[in-house]
Amino acid sequence: MLSRTLLCLAVASASTPLLADTVWLKNGDKLSGKITVFDGGKLLIQTEYAGAVPIDWKQVKTLESDQQLLVKQDAYTGEKAKSLHAAEDGKVTLANGDGPKTVELASIQQMLKPKPVVEDLVWKGNVDMALDYQRAEKDTDDYDVGFKTTARHGRWRHTAEGEYNREFQDDVVTTDNWRAEYSLDRFLTEKWFWQGRAVYKRDKVEELARQRTIGTGPGYQFWDNELGAFSLGSLLNNTDYEYSNGRKENFYSLAMKWDYNRYLVGKKVEFFTNGEVGKPLSGVADYALDAEVGLRYKVTDWASLNLKAERDIISGSDEADLSKTRYTAGFGVAW
Repeated sequence: MLSRTLLCLAVASASTPLLADTVWLKNGDKLSGKITVFDGGKLLIQTEYAGAVPIDWKQVKTLESDQQLLVKQDAYTGEKAKSLHAAEDGKVTLANGDGPKTVELASIQQMLKPKPVVEDLVWKGNVDMALDYQRAEKDTDDYDVGFKTTARHGRWRHTAEGEYNREFQDDVVTTDNWRAEYSLDRFLTEKWFWQGRAVYKRDKVEELARQRTIGTGPGYQFWDNELGAFSLGSLLNNTDYEYSNGRKENFYSLAMKWDYNRYLVGKKVEFFTNGEVGKPLSGVADYALDAEVGLRYKVTDWASLNLKAERDIISGSDEADLSKTRYTAGFGVAW
């Protein structure tokens, strides 16, 4: 009798569906899955039948979730809800033990999974690698590794990025350079921020051997959500050039910096471009451009293939031509 009871309990538990988040839309449709994030007017829900589905927040009637979520009704503070319960049209109930609270959906600006220690920390990034082996009249080996990571908490955002490139032709080093950059943003409002950043470039082959840049200035974040981000920044830079012949230059410049990425085809494809164009305040050069554009295709949730084109120009320099273009294809990881 006992064994029969245990068998019935096991069958019942196995047949009970796992709890899932549910979203009811104003047109009468209902979606079930797992809520990933809400930001920038888009609710992203992960489903078994259609992958990640973005939903226009204005089309949501109500929703429920069995997971713990940080619900923010302004840009900087939030309330941790143990679960969400469906309510009347245009509202949702935040379940917090003995004190449930019903709020308007229109008042919610962001929902994300709370992190331990730092609840509203959002950390994302990617590492891209490209390898090129060519065996012909001249044997060529090309290695390229780049990374970019961003962490945001409250009014602060940290961004670190770097790249290393090395190329051999018939065992002779023809390219050997690396670059590192760190920037710190302080958001003054929901969109406006002030940035400070430092850049160092080292090239062991080209005539411009070292570049050091420190800059600061205001910027504007047009959007930053699960489907992409776009920001512009203006900078006053102080730059040091050191050439392979020992000559050095120091100058100030005004620059415009951009950073854009957008996910397409259900977050399978990412288009991105970033870079900086600057005008020296002295006669060192006419202008400088450092830009990148590319595509990433997600093979899995963490692995991707990538295509990139990079353009680096220093126009009007007293030295030899300091312009170059590179194209790479490779693979990478993202989080």
